[in-house]
Amino acid sequence: MQINGKYRPFESVPLKNRTWPDNSITKAPIWCSVDLRDGNQALINPMTVEQKLEFFDLLVKIGFKEIEVGFPSASDTEFAFMRRLIEENHVPEDVTLQVLCQAREHLIKRTFESLKGCKKAIFHMYNSTSPAQRKYTFNKTKEEIKQIAIDGIACVKSCLSMSEGTDVRLEYSPESFSTTEVDYAIEVCEAVVKAWGDAACDDQHKVILNLPTTVECAMPNQFADQIEYFCKNFPGRENVIISLHNHNDRGEGVAQCELGLLAGADRVEGCLFGNGERTGNLDIVNVGMNMYTQGIDPELDFSNMPMLTEAYTRLTGMEIHPRTPYSGELVFTAFSGSHQDAIRKGMAARVTMDENAYWDVPYLTFDPHDIGRQYEGIIRINSQSGKGGAAYILEQDFGICAPKSMHPAIGAVIQKQADKLQRELQPNEIYEFFAEKWLNTKAPLNVLEISERHIEGERGAETEQVAAMATVEWEGKQYAIAANGNGPLDAFVTAMKQTPAPKFNITSFHEHSIGKGSDTKAIAYVQITKENGDQVWGVGKSSNVGRAGIAAVVSALNFN
Repeated sequence: MQINGKYRPFESVPLKNRTWPDNSITKAPIWCSVDLRDGNQALINPMTVEQKLEFFDLLVKIGFKEIEVGFPSASDTEFAFMRRLIEENHVPEDVTLQVLCQAREHLIKRTFESLKGCKKAIFHMYNSTSPAQRKYTFNKTKEEIKQIAIDGIACVKSCLSMSEGTDVRLEYSPESFSTTEVDYAIEVCEAVVKAWGDAACDDQHKVILNLPTTVECAMPNQFADQIEYFCKNFPGRENVIISLHNHNDRGEGVAQCELGLLAGADRVEGCLFGNGERTGNLDIVNVGMNMYTQGIDPELDFSNMPMLTEAYTRLTGMEIHPRTPYSGELVFTAFSGSHQDAIRKGMAARVTMDENAYWDVPYLTFDPHDIGRQYEGIIRINSQSGKGGAAYILEQDFGICAPKSMHPAIGAVIQKQADKLQRELQPNEIYEFFAEKWLNTKAPLNVLEISERHIEGERGAETEQVAAMATVEWEGKQYAIAANGNGPLDAFVTAMKQTPAPKFNITSFHEHSIGKGSDTKAIAYVQITKENGDQVWGVGKSSNVGRAGIAAVVSALNFN
């Protein structure tokens, strides 16, 4: 792309002795959801009133205490939604409804009509202040734009009598704060607070000055400078609440919000999963979970993320990208072999620890169980997966605990299938390929019939002798074989020497039970070393412990 004069760098704020880089986020801000306003207006198909009511109840359940429910003067639908919230008692005592309105007299009056019967409300008034808005939208001077804000506040104050019984607080936004000269933004906000006057008479009624990144155009550190400059230079800073309303045009909305909090902001507006105009509003789930993973209570409940994501997609029609932090389908998933191995080892170690022990599992920033996710999805198998991933799936989903030395063999078989299919393999497919390769083979060796009997030995003998008799088929030809041994497996291995099958020794043997109750079976893993030096693994499963080992030997001889 060719650089031309169309674009220029964002102008930095003249902030000296900035303090925000040394600060830390130590507590949750005041949260305000704007899903029902910013989020809803950005949907291809806006929510119906019934859907908005359900979404409101969801936001309350999560823990939001301030919820911007819409623009009641904008349409009959918005007005009707506001009335139903109030008249049907959807609003808990500790939740405040926030309504948005432009600084225009007829809209302000209509908005106050919608508040009748509301116990607590935040009246959010705004007007645009940026140079571009002054030039193109309004064709007005700075003084004229400021007067719009002052006149709007006067109108709001005159309408307070219409809301008798409603505890009304004021929020003011210099829209496009992010591109407004910061000193001018301070000037306008100061005029608003002065015009509001004694209406903000105590800590519970501080004016909320919302500083929206209506269009994200600066680097996060530059935005932090804007916020700290505003906080340091606003007269009576201690008497107002500084609120952030970030968008994501540069893909840095979360970073700008977090640095804005470091710079002194008290409050945050945003949407679940970053829904909003253009590239979206701030993702409150992301910011809240970032706090949680640093040991800070976000004061919002995301412990049932699957429920939350299901409701969100159903009500809004918006999909959550699978790589979305914390909530995406694949965020706890590893395809890489080295990642899978590290996760598997870390998870195995956690089994022996206290559940509240410090979380340090490689590649997982926090415990998926904390948000209602399960471990089954952590490792997913494709052609990039390593030796341990498939073994982990077999163990977690099917109880097949193959010995570690067998993992490379399992990984090679499953990886070959994934490479052949050129896609991810589901757990049931992994099991089917495993069973096809090791459990269900009948060629070149197939046992047609087998029996064993115990041989009476001398009293006090250390080992018990067993006679094994079998009819087997090797490469299509039958053989009747028999031999004695110190157990069914040993006897069968000795008897196999009577066939043309390759001579071998058992060099590794592992066994465990699988299933529960009457369905319990034994599963055996056998590594044999053939006389040519080749080593192969076999797996056998049977309700008879001795037969499981024999089946594993047959499996090993059939492996190719």
